[in-house]
Amino acid sequence: MSNKKKDIREEQQDQPVKDQIEDAIDEAIDEVEGERENEDSNEDSPEFTEEEKLKEDLQKEKDKFLRLFAEFENYKRRTSKERLELFKTANQEVMAAMLPVLDDFDRALKEIRKSGDKNLVHGVELIHNKFKETLTSKGLEPMDVKEGDDFDSEIHEAITQIPAPKDKLKGKIVDVVERGYKLGERIIRFPKVVTGK
Repeated sequence: MSNKKKDIREEQQDQPVKDQIEDAIDEAIDEVEGERENEDSNEDSPEFTEEEKLKEDLQKEKDKFLRLFAEFENYKRRTSKERLELFKTANQEVMAAMLPVLDDFDRALKEIRKSGDKNLVHGVELIHNKFKETLTSKGLEPMDVKEGDDFDSEIHEAITQIPAPKDKLKGKIVDVVERGYKLGERIIRFPKVVTGK
């Protein structure tokens, strides 16, 4: 690829789509005019009639138009895909930032239940449930991991290994220290578990 075309492509990445299309059309017109000048200088050869030349020019223009259209469609598809990824990533960051707050709510609710004040427990449960429902409506799902499940290094994060309290827990999950969460199909926080040996 020549340096001129490379510079033009770098400039095109910084321009809006409309400007890129106009530039591409201008380039195509310049190429056609350059080809016509070359053809005019080669008119010595009587191989082609005027009609054949026009048909050939028309075919070249159609080909250039189709290529330009295909490039534009690819550009649209790529940018829309990038935009979707950006929205997912932004949502993921917000959700990951809210997870420690959800953990604190769970711990606080556990401690408040020990106090025996039913009104206080009921009030905190309402806020806790509303918070969880809001996160769930945005796509957050808790991962279902419990004692006795098989340990899978792809979806679990082992923080320590202890002697198994029962033989059936050897190589399995003994305790879940921190709950894991998924956003859609992507795991945004792996569950932290203790495994038995």
